[in-house]
Amino acid sequence: MSDAPRKPITPRNDAAELSGGIDHVLVWRMVRKHWVLAVVTAAIVTLAMVFHTLGQTKIYQAQATIQFDPHPPRPLGSNVEAVVELGAGNFWDIREYYETQYKILQSRRVSKAVVQDLGLAHDTSFLMNLAPGVTAPTPLTVSDDVAASALMARITVEPLKDSRLAVIKLEDASPERSQLLLNAVLETYVRQNLDDAQSMTSSAADWLRGQVDNLKGELEGSEMKLHEYKQNKNILSVDLGDQSNMLREEMQQLNEALTTVRTHREEVAARHAELSKVKADDPTKLPASELLQSQLLQDLRRSHEEAIRDRLSMMGGGKGENHPDVLAATARVESTRAALLDEVKNIQGALAADLAIIGRQEAGLSGLFERAKRQAFDLNLLEIEYNRLRRTKENTEKLYALVLERSKESDLSLMLRENNIRILDRPLVPDVPIRPEVPLNIALGLLAGILLGATFAIGLGLLDRTIKTPEDMENEFGLTFLGLLPETASQGKLELRRRGKRRPGTIPGGPPELLVHNDPLSSTAEAARSIRTNLLFMAPDRPYRRLLVTSAAPSEGKTTVACFIATAMAQAGQRVVLIDCDLRRPRVHRVFGKTTELGVTTALIGRPVDEVIQDTGVPNLSVITAGPIAPDPTELLHSDRFKVFLDDVSRRFDRVIIDSSPLIAVTDSAILSTLVDGTVVVVRAFKTTREVLRAALRGLYDVGTKPAGAVLNAVNFDRHEYRYSYYYYRREGYYGDDAVPSKKPAQKRAEEASPPPPN
Repeated sequence: MSDAPRKPITPRNDAAELSGGIDHVLVWRMVRKHWVLAVVTAAIVTLAMVFHTLGQTKIYQAQATIQFDPHPPRPLGSNVEAVVELGAGNFWDIREYYETQYKILQSRRVSKAVVQDLGLAHDTSFLMNLAPGVTAPTPLTVSDDVAASALMARITVEPLKDSRLAVIKLEDASPERSQLLLNAVLETYVRQNLDDAQSMTSSAADWLRGQVDNLKGELEGSEMKLHEYKQNKNILSVDLGDQSNMLREEMQQLNEALTTVRTHREEVAARHAELSKVKADDPTKLPASELLQSQLLQDLRRSHEEAIRDRLSMMGGGKGENHPDVLAATARVESTRAALLDEVKNIQGALAADLAIIGRQEAGLSGLFERAKRQAFDLNLLEIEYNRLRRTKENTEKLYALVLERSKESDLSLMLRENNIRILDRPLVPDVPIRPEVPLNIALGLLAGILLGATFAIGLGLLDRTIKTPEDMENEFGLTFLGLLPETASQGKLELRRRGKRRPGTIPGGPPELLVHNDPLSSTAEAARSIRTNLLFMAPDRPYRRLLVTSAAPSEGKTTVACFIATAMAQAGQRVVLIDCDLRRPRVHRVFGKTTELGVTTALIGRPVDEVIQDTGVPNLSVITAGPIAPDPTELLHSDRFKVFLDDVSRRFDRVIIDSSPLIAVTDSAILSTLVDGTVVVVRAFKTTREVLRAALRGLYDVGTKPAGAVLNAVNFDRHEYRYSYYYYRREGYYGDDAVPSKKPAQKRAEEASPPPPN
């Protein structure tokens, strides 16, 4: 029994390998397997492309170069602006300008104008794009829009990088017609560009001329209104500003004079008020200012004061009031006082008269000042209306001058007829067609055919999920490859290829399962001995004494492989027993011509082991058949009695080979794999699918068993998968046409190559 750890199965996707470029050998094998399909597909696609290319109408391409000038020259100077700007301004405007011109070149407007000029709507050759010399069966007539669409589809514009140039191309089946159409397109485009500018300029000039007449009438009307206003308001030709300045100076002078009068009035009024304070009983108390100003008043005041001093001096000298001198002095005092008071009254009267005069002066000046103020206000109103009329006149005059100037410039622009687009290189008649490109199309057809053929081959290979080569088992499932066996015919026929000696046919002396015994020098026998050697040397320290031979599905040759391995080991001088544990569909008894009366099932119910062991006629090889069919084989194989039976048989023989049922069908083989030292999985080439083998191996791994290896059975060496490999197996044995040695030396060499049997 194997104690190897459980190993997970990792599925592999061939399609993923192909896409990731992992298994190039597999891809090559798929293509090589279906190379006929790939070659035929490539040939068909290539021929189809050749016929398609040769059957296509030759298309010629006329091309011309056109130059755009985003900053056209200005013959009238940079100060004269055109009504219609032909070029562009800044960088982004220039880019938009170029793109706009490219679209205009391919526009319906240009194409429709060409169609109308050349009558292309009734030109059948153009509409059907016929080659020269080809006549349409029936004339064709379409609308101008349809013909313009056909022409637009043939025009392409390619700007030249880092330049103001663009290449315009036009395709047609006729080289002469392509040149003619492209010339017409360019001429129409250039003419329309100039006509558009001229038309817009002419419209603008007409409008400007109309505005000149209107503005001239408005200007004349404004001038007459201004004149009538000056005449009605009695405004002289002197500027109103000067009049306003004169009136301002007058008002300033009046204001100064009025201020002076008012100041003088205040002075006189102050003097009059001071003099009114003089008392009759004491006229000597006069204002000092009045004394300083009036000499007479000062003299009278001095005389009055002297008279008073004289009187007082007399009275102080002892004279009484009635003394004549005192009386004379008193009379003099009174007379001087009266004179002083009269003079004060005179001065007061004069001051009052002065105040009256000054008042009248102030009133007059105030009247003059108010009148001047009213005149200033009236002048302001006149100036406002006057300025409004004058501004209207000036604005109209400026606008009239501007429009008149622009009108004259527009007339000059119409006379110049400048264009910022010109044809640099006119189209020539093309010599060679641009389509179809015969070499390129054929190369593409060949490449497409090869790829399509390879795709078909790989697709068929991917649809074939069967296992074909040992590499499939080793790389995808991690199985140890023990060897392969050639394909044998059904019903006992064996396909052998001996060089000049034997042809496929039946082998006399027994069924194909005994071919290793009956024909020990055949390639099949050599392959069986190779499997035996691999099994013996896989674990020299712990040799496989119990071997289970099983397969994933029925009809994969597990019984044949078990017989081959058992016979090969017996030929090595070891005691070998072959046990048929396929208790559902046994076949070993038929191979050796035995019955099923005694076998595994009878031994499990109590019959001695010696009775169920039968001789096969092959030296050192015994057989135990399945025996009668049991109702529940799984329970029997899983019982302790079967383990005891297997141990008893193992003690009697060096090698025990067990043939069991398929892994997918039932669980018998999975149970038996836990009781043996190694499990050999038989895979039938080109029949066992990857999914079936993966499921079978998962059944073994689920019970903790690791297969010892796999045998690839029923290999057809004539297939391309083996054409350049496994040459040894295809030579019908190692000896080929050489002399065939006797059987005993061969057996002796096999015995020497194999390890000694265990005790």
